[in-house]
Amino acid sequence: MSTLVRDSGFHPEDWPHGFTENPREIAGENGAALDIGPEADLAALSPRLGAIRLIRIAFPSFSDGRGFTLARQLRLAGYRGRLRAAGHLIADQYAMLRRCGFDEVELTGPEARRQPEASWLLRANWRSHDYQSRLRG
Repeated sequence: MSTLVRDSGFHPEDWPHGFTENPREIAGENGAALDIGPEADLAALSPRLGAIRLIRIAFPSFSDGRGFTLARQLRLAGYRGRLRAAGHLIADQYAMLRRCGFDEVELTGPEARRQPEASWLLRANWRSHDYQSRLRG
């Protein structure tokens, strides 16, 4: 069972429609969410972005930053649905995940136990305390 991390803390999974790697399986209100990896071709997804309510981007390791780039590119392309990061992530990455456009992070049970809610909440004020804010000062 997965745990979702949002600015307000831990939440249970609330997406009832499942996930797919095939964009053609996404249709309407009850369509599955789209799973994409860090190597995804966003040009192929562009025509379908308006129909996708949730995209989950995989992070194969916490040091693989391609998911950050994908999230930013999706937001710049006009994607307005939910954007979820899933995989090997650490609480220290939360502020950057949010700044790139992610709405939430999906943790497995063991990951949530290793990095408790308090660790994530320390980074929940992601709009402040960044170097750009300090420089503007």
